[in-house]
Amino acid sequence: MDTMNIALPESMKQFVHEQIARGGYSSASEYVRDLIRSDQKEKARAVLEAEMLKGLASGDASAMTDADWREIREEIRHRHARRRQT
Repeated sequence: MDTMNIALPESMKQFVHEQIARGGYSSASEYVRDLIRSDQKEKARAVLEAEMLKGLASGDASAMTDADWREIREEIRHRHARRRQT
């Protein structure tokens, strides 16, 4: 695991130490990793929400046909085959 040094104002440093003292984290590194994970999850959630909103705005839903499912399966097979080639 690589290390990264960051500079914090005293008030933020104290806040991190308070979080550790409250028992939620064993180190400042663990606290920062948790913050980063939370941010990653939030960003992924925002992307998913945007995609869902695009879908809702795309018009009325239609029933999936057998041909639609065949096309989806074929696309998945092609993608899988391309990944195996690389």
